[in-house]
Amino acid sequence: MYERKDHYFEKAKQQGFRARSSYKLKEIQEKYKLIKKNDRVLDIGCAPGSWLQIIKKHTTGEIIGVDLVKIKSLKGVTFIQGDITAKEVQEQLTGKFNVIVSDIAPKTSGNKERDQYLSYHLSQQSYLLAKKFLKKGGNLCIKTFQSQDTEELIKEMKPHFSLLKRYIPKATRFRSKEIYIIAKGFM
Repeated sequence: MYERKDHYFEKAKQQGFRARSSYKLKEIQEKYKLIKKNDRVLDIGCAPGSWLQIIKKHTTGEIIGVDLVKIKSLKGVTFIQGDITAKEVQEQLTGKFNVIVSDIAPKTSGNKERDQYLSYHLSQQSYLLAKKFLKKGGNLCIKTFQSQDTEELIKEMKPHFSLLKRYIPKATRFRSKEIYIIAKGFM
């Protein structure tokens, strides 16, 4: 049964995080060290801002979050409301980033195949944006719903990074199909 207010939900509220997903990036960061002290970081699909809170703990560099949904402001973070694939949003992203993270997800419909496809499409868009905006040697973390398409995306990404891993953080719900693609050392 789906338990919305689980251990991580309660822990996030107690520790002042905006969502339980904070612990997913926290664990990924502890294991893979994606973000360094002065890194410039882009967070795609940043609402409600829980990953931005974790990012702020690891860098003093510029942090930009993009989402369709407005977020409550966060000191030291630039927020752009809009569709990350839109030209006018991308034009606001000047320069390259050391790290790009994407916890973006589609509005789920309950149709497993449709939801997996929509997730794959968003994940692929995040990867294409990384090819455009990620610095050489940069790191990328993308959430997707595990499917056959996931393996296609991994095959597409693999030649462009020195390290590529699939990872499921402990904070991921038990029955979830979420998987994170961790890619380091963009070439």
